[in-house]
This record gives sequence, structure tokens and C-alpha cells, in this order.
Amino acid sequence: MHPLTRTALATTAAGAVTLGWAAGVERRWFALRRVEAPVLPAGSAPLKVLHLSDLHMTPNQQGKQRWVAGLADLAPDLVVSTGDNLAHPEAVPAVLRAHGDLLDLPGVFVLGSNDYYSPTPRNPLAYLMDHSGGERRREVDMPWRTLRDAYAARGWLDLTNGWGSLRAGGLDLGFVGVDDPHLGLDDLTVLDRSPGTAVDLTLGVAHAPYLRVLDAFASAGLPLLLAGHTHGGQVCVPGYGALVTNCDLDRARVKGLHQHTAGGHTSWMNVSAGLGTSPWAPVRLACRPEATLLTLTPAPPGAARL
Repeated sequence: MHPLTRTALATTAAGAVTLGWAAGVERRWFALRRVEAPVLPAGSAPLKVLHLSDLHMTPNQQGKQRWVAGLADLAPDLVVSTGDNLAHPEAVPAVLRAHGDLLDLPGVFVLGSNDYYSPTPRNPLAYLMDHSGGERRREVDMPWRTLRDAYAARGWLDLTNGWGSLRAGGLDLGFVGVDDPHLGLDDLTVLDRSPGTAVDLTLGVAHAPYLRVLDAFASAGLPLLLAGHTHGGQVCVPGYGALVTNCDLDRARVKGLHQHTAGGHTSWMNVSAGLGTSPWAPVRLACRPEATLLTLTPAPPGAARL
């Protein structure tokens, strides 16, 4: 056999194995990531926050539903959902089954683009080159109101371009959130409409971690920011990392706990790699689907806790 033929066959075989792993194994290999962020008032007991994002649920994904429902065993003090729960117009019951007993806990949420718009086929090259959104050129066709109302009926706070507060883990917590920045729906003037409620800690919540939102939240002195959207890059290269972030965030912070500085303030920022994929791109490579258990601990003396 000619050497070039052997090389071509070996390359094809390696590609097939990689694709089989990414599509058949890793996208279902759910992981729980545990991190700590020092943001609480001095003397506070640790606060456990379960950060869920990007489920992209379809009705038949029973394994994902069971895995997410099992996270209630972690007994978190607070659940934060950063959107893109839906990937099918009939998936709201599946999303609610997945949340299960978590809906009995204090929770807050924002929505993402796929909660408003059904997933459509895309050219993979366009995904690599374009992060401008653009779904608003279509009619909204997903049951986002049904999902929103179901969350709210269980007591979760809707942070769509708004503020909220609740008590969790013995602390009074404040929240400010924006609608999906990937669609350009974020209204950052929400930061000018602070209710002025006395709280122990205020968190900033968004679906997509665009820099304009992170800058605004950090400049306002919010100690902790939570977002999703990036899928951690979804397809990563070992030794190099994510190829894209699907927004203007740098690749080095495509997932995980990092810091963000703007306006003279530094915030902690957790970007979830999420638990799902679009039905039209059902692969994950070197980027396991994840939920995050974020343990908040007391901040060093002098740190901001707006």
C-alpha cells in the first residue's frame, strides 16, 4: 500500500474514532465541577450555589434529566440557571422533570436565545467566525413564557433586565440580571434602577458573558458574576483549548472561575460550560458537559460586597 494511502486511511480512522467519542460518549459524560469564591461577609458560613446552564433539553433526553435531578442530593442553598434550557418546543415538561426537587430550593434565572428560538442547522464555519447572534430576524417560536411561569410558580426569581432578592443559607442575597446579550436584549440601565435593599451580597446574572455586560457588572462593584452560553468552547483541542467562545470573551476564560476587572473593581466570574448542545451539533470534545457547585466563602478584609 502506498504510504500516502496508509496516511489517509489512518487519518480517516482517527477522525471517525474522535467523532464517535465526541458524539456518542463525551456529550453524555456529565461532570460536576466544584470551585470556591471568597465573596461573603466576614464570619459567614459557606453558601453552596448550584449553577446550571445550557441544558438544551429535548423530551427524550432521559439520562440528562435523571443526572440533573440527582443534583438535589448536593443540598445546595441556592440554584442559579443561566438559560438555554430548551432545544425543542415540547421540552418544558422535560426541563421541569430534570430540575425536580431543585425547584423547592431558592432559585433565580435568566433566559437564553434557545429559550426564545428553536435551534436551526448552521454552517460550522459560521459558528467559528460569527458571534453576533441575529436570531431576532426570526419569529419567536419557543414556549419561553410557559417555562418562565413554571419557574416563577415555584418561587424562583425572574431576573430578566431586573432586580430581585431572597434569603438563602442564612443570608439576604440580592441579584441583578439582564436578558440575553447574545441577542442584544440586555438593558444595562437596569444597574441604575437599584432597589436599594440592604443585602449581604449581590450577584450579577446573564446568559452570555459579553464584555459590555461583564464590564458593567464589575464597574458597579458586583462581587460575583454568573453566565453560561459558551459551552466551554464545545470542541476543544488538547494543549490549545477552545477554538471559539461564541461571544467576545477571550478563550482563556471560556469556562470556569476567573476574575474580571473594570471600572476599578474586580469581580469573580463563573462561566459554565453547560450541560447540552444544539441538536444540530451533538458533539463535545475535550469539554465535558458540566454543572457547577460554587461554594461561597468569606471575602478577605476590604473586599467589596455590594
